Amino acid sequence: MIGRIISALVGREMGRRDGSGGTSGAIKGVVAMSVLRRMGPLGLVLGGGYAAKKAYDRNKARKAI
Repeated sequence: MIGRIISALVGREMGRRDGSGGTSGAIKGVVAMSVLRRMGPLGLVLGGGYAAKKAYDRNKARKAI
């Protein structure tokens, strides 16, 4: 369950970075999470950390305006 949530967040961030949007980001997120899941708990931490850092940076940039 947590892996699917992290997968969605990673996919959304990857889609935003590329500017491609929804479906492409979701597919990239699923592929990325399948790779990260095979790494075990470390992979889930890395994926969650990636999504958290991107959200933090976006929030920081929004407050700077």
